[in-house]
Amino acid sequence: MARNWIRNLSTTRVIALSFFCVILIGTLLLCLPISARNGEWTPFLNAMFTATSATCVTGLVVYDTFTHWTVFGQLVILVMIQIGGIGLMTIISTFAIFFKKKIGLHERMLLKESAGNTRISGMVVLVRRIIKGTIIFEAVGAVILMFRFCPKMGFLQGTYYAVFHAVSAFCNAGFDLMGRYEAFSSLTAYETDLVVNIVIMLLIMIGGIGFFVWSDIINCKGKFREFSLHSQIVIVTTVILLVTGTVGYLIFEGNGNLKGMSGGERMLSAAFMSVTSRTAGFNTMDMGSLSEAGSLLTMILMFIGGSPGSTAGGIKTTTLAAVILTAIAMAKGKTEVTVFKKRLDNGVLKHAVSIIIVYISGILLATMLICFVEPIPMEDILFETISAAGTVGVTRGITTQLGAVAKVVLMILMYGGRIGGLSLLLVFAERRTNAPTKRPSERILVG
Repeated sequence: MARNWIRNLSTTRVIALSFFCVILIGTLLLCLPISARNGEWTPFLNAMFTATSATCVTGLVVYDTFTHWTVFGQLVILVMIQIGGIGLMTIISTFAIFFKKKIGLHERMLLKESAGNTRISGMVVLVRRIIKGTIIFEAVGAVILMFRFCPKMGFLQGTYYAVFHAVSAFCNAGFDLMGRYEAFSSLTAYETDLVVNIVIMLLIMIGGIGFFVWSDIINCKGKFREFSLHSQIVIVTTVILLVTGTVGYLIFEGNGNLKGMSGGERMLSAAFMSVTSRTAGFNTMDMGSLSEAGSLLTMILMFIGGSPGSTAGGIKTTTLAAVILTAIAMAKGKTEVTVFKKRLDNGVLKHAVSIIIVYISGILLATMLICFVEPIPMEDILFETISAAGTVGVTRGITTQLGAVAKVVLMILMYGGRIGGLSLLLVFAERRTNAPTKRPSERILVG
């Protein structure tokens, strides 16, 4: 009965429901006294905020992860991060493959949506690659981080910290345990540590380019010309954003957060912020002391986010690329968008514009509502709402000051940002069949 009910749901609704179930279970576990260091029950709303942030791989927190949660609570958060990062459907399918259960058409459709694949064929192979790739990348990252953490923390604790931060970085979650040095300090203690910065950046970028791109790179043996158009646009856009973001921070924070550093340290810190600001939530700079230009750059990067079918959030790199490429084509008087000797499907632009409008509308509405109920500067609130909607997690330090209404608003933004703003609307939309006849068309003036 329940199985038939689930089969009647759209793929978008099943994915949304799976994330909600993980959040609910995580909330109940985090409420338990065993999860808190003080041995008391954690308020339901704060536990749910943490569970939502972890499952939606955001990183916004009302409690410092190290100082408030016990090892049990931290492990609950870590499991939610892992499930939220690669998707519950992928994990369930992995068990089905392991126990040699048949994966039907409905399950393959769910996997296609969850993993961000462009076609339904080859889903079993893609799932295997996702799991193997996740294990390999997180394991290698953890081993390298052990060489930095173990000498300071001891072998057991250093290993635990290395695994926690490797998983958090790969899943673009931004949760950290560096509250052992200072609460809510993120990775500021490692701002000039070359190894830690590079490992975290690589894990973030690998997790944020998308599972489909991984598969494409393997299938084409790294030959860029043979990649699908999707993978080509993702890679080029990612590189452009990394470079422009790095240059931007070098310029805007040269007399601020980067002042007094050597040239190499400046480049490392700027590059780290360029990578993490788009989706990961770690920070080595003090976000509260960013210049106004630096804050605006961070908000733009957070809004863009990572790539489709990845552990990242935001409107996605391909959405930005589609809109920009279409604008360039229109400026040149072209009716079709051609890139890398391939034609971009006309329906992509409608989808891209819809996503941008949904995200902007949600962010502005949430900002106005929180401004109405909280006596906090609008710039800080706007920064927070973009961070939540983009599932980034960096903050200017206001999360712990927010009341119940603001927390609920941010939870909705994080949830919608993880499953996709447009997908969240489709969850509540009634499925209708298109009319057999087309209405007469008429042009209007725009611009």
